[in-house]
Amino acid sequence: MTFVLPDLPFDYAALEPYIDATTMHLHHDKHHQTYIDKLNASLDGVPQAAGKSIEQLLTGLDALPESVRVSVRNNGGGHYNHSLFWTMLSPESTIKPDGQLLADLESTFDSFDNFKAEFSQAALSVFGSGWAWLVKDNATLKIVTTANQDSPITYHQYPLLGLDVWEHAYYLHYQN
Repeated sequence: MTFVLPDLPFDYAALEPYIDATTMHLHHDKHHQTYIDKLNASLDGVPQAAGKSIEQLLTGLDALPESVRVSVRNNGGGHYNHSLFWTMLSPESTIKPDGQLLADLESTFDSFDNFKAEFSQAALSVFGSGWAWLVKDNATLKIVTTANQDSPITYHQYPLLGLDVWEHAYYLHYQN
């Protein structure tokens, strides 16, 4: 299977003033595309990867030749994480979720405000490059962080919310 860059579900400028169009263009068209190019190159000629989805590859790294595992974890993780990330961003603002997700957040974190504070603290605690995630681990909601492009799916956790805290996600605009 050859992996391809997914379209953004919005215009590059749709998230301004928070994320500017230049950052979105570089982040999506350059950084994400590079992960895909390197992933496809590393899987070229690897029969164990034929027909596998990115989720299957990331949850089954041990089935791949050792020579490609690190590349698939890094570049496949970058592709998976970013593909999911684009769908989590929206120019439409909502103050907080509703329904079962809100009930689960309030049950787990005592309040939605506590969840936001804990999620923000987790994101700020990432040293260097990585991600902050809200995941479902079995039936439990958890906030976790991953280094680099490691993905919670590799650990059989289902990501519900992800925040890219790599410098390329914000540096051009915020420069700190």
